Amino acid sequence: MIPDKPDRISKECRFDAFKDGKVLYGKKKGRLPAMGWNSWNAFGSGNTEELTKIMADRFIELGLKDLGYEYIVLDDGCYKETRIDGKLSNEEVKFPSGFKALGDYIHSKGLKFGMYNDIGTNLCAGAEVGTCGFEDEDAKSYLEWGVDFLKVDNCYYLWDNATFSKPENARYTFAPNIRAVRVGDKTYTISDLCVAGDRGTIEDDCVTGIGTYDGTGPDASPIGIRSSEVVLEYDSDVAGEIGISVEYATGCKEDQGEWLQIAVGDEFFHDDLMGNSPAEDRYIWSKEIPVRVKEGNNLIRLMNHRRQENTLNSYARLLKALADLKPDHDIMYSACEWGKTQPQNWAYKVCDSWRILNDITFRVGSDGDPGHGDWTSDYTTSVMSQYNKAVIMDEFSGLDKGWNDPDMLMIGMDGLNPAQNRTHMAMWCMMNAPLMLGLDLRRVEKGDDLYRIIANSDLIAVNQDSLGKQAKRVWTSLPHEYADREYIRDNDRVDILCKPLSDERFALSFINCSDSDKADEFSVRLSALREYLGEGIVSAASYTLKDVWSGEVSENASEIFTVNGLRAYDNATFIVTPKK
Repeated sequence: MIPDKPDRISKECRFDAFKDGKVLYGKKKGRLPAMGWNSWNAFGSGNTEELTKIMADRFIELGLKDLGYEYIVLDDGCYKETRIDGKLSNEEVKFPSGFKALGDYIHSKGLKFGMYNDIGTNLCAGAEVGTCGFEDEDAKSYLEWGVDFLKVDNCYYLWDNATFSKPENARYTFAPNIRAVRVGDKTYTISDLCVAGDRGTIEDDCVTGIGTYDGTGPDASPIGIRSSEVVLEYDSDVAGEIGISVEYATGCKEDQGEWLQIAVGDEFFHDDLMGNSPAEDRYIWSKEIPVRVKEGNNLIRLMNHRRQENTLNSYARLLKALADLKPDHDIMYSACEWGKTQPQNWAYKVCDSWRILNDITFRVGSDGDPGHGDWTSDYTTSVMSQYNKAVIMDEFSGLDKGWNDPDMLMIGMDGLNPAQNRTHMAMWCMMNAPLMLGLDLRRVEKGDDLYRIIANSDLIAVNQDSLGKQAKRVWTSLPHEYADREYIRDNDRVDILCKPLSDERFALSFINCSDSDKADEFSVRLSALREYLGEGIVSAASYTLKDVWSGEVSENASEIFTVNGLRAYDNATFIVTPKK
């Protein structure tokens, strides 16, 4: 049954628990990035059982399984438009044999079977079969069908203004504007209030924007505290109960909502919608809310972390349902909520990977049309939009957490030239992104240009290295203070990435992000690598360098690594082994 109000949030799903490192409901640690194929970029909602079987066959014919690609994932468009007796069912024209039979076919090839759903009421293409309120039923179906991978989207989500949801759902994800707070007999006016975090601001007559940045688009950096709170200190002579009242004005829009959380320290006393004010600029006093204070100094917090907490809770509900039915299940769980709620902060608790932005392309293909990808764009629909954000997010990924997901590979779609395809692959491998192919595999033949990119065993080994460390950007040609943390969207630059590997090796990638050839010499010293990555980058008398594209092996007897010139959009990537 679809709830009419967000769930009460358990302590382990609260914002205050995001940094505790604890995973929930049996979520497994130690998994490397997923490798496979997803139907969306290739066929959109037009995928069929026949096409899926052809893709599975091509995995074997092309030897992709032997290279580590293993998941065949059905995306949107595979279900009936509505539930049947409360259950998911196959669209009978496109998938006549049913999902269990298709999963069996994929498993017979030694591959793994993936499916798609949504934490909202509908899927993004519109089918009214989202998991919201049906987590137990859907978990049972997925286990019966032998599903190994779940991609779960964030459209039509009830508790946020997500894609295709109502804009006024922002009422749940922002606090009301606040003008004053009364604690006992002491009143704190606007000049007394302080905003902690990056999101909220103090304007002339109120605090506004108390909530979490929307990360769906590329505008906001992922680094830093992406949410905010109103905080104030209250000194009490004795421990006991006291009342808090808030002077506020509600709204149903970004920056001004209706939901308010009140805590003293880490103990919550209010977490609900406030009564509506007469207008967005008409302030009213709330009824007195009882809280407990301790003797001495108390930190009063007024906030709304529900954008993150609600979404974590919704993804957790499906994982819990799976774990309740089969605690030892091995389903890989991919959150596709487009970075909206800053999942880099919380998704590690329940998911194996999390999308960092909206889709990498909206021009998906069909049977006979390869679709289109771009190198640059003003929004998320390009290689560089996704890379520019993901490249500074290494602190959020790892074997004990999961992986930042800059979306599926567009290699093989129209719009990208061979150099762009090569660099796209190198970027994703260096950043430990999931390697989900998004092309019609009938366009690939063994040994051709596309094959040599997606089947580059050296790059795949970099992505799948047992150390599980995402690369850091250790240098960029644009002015910067911290190359590994600054969110840079000017693409007229060269970046140098370094990724620690097992056995004291490391990978170096020199990347020309721009549309012009660069004739300069680009160098990085071992000391700089160690400054960013620590003593795991070892000093040696000399190093062996293997070029992942040409296979050429060279020796470097210095601690300076150099590339002379880079073609537009191209990269030079090496696996570096210290010689002892």
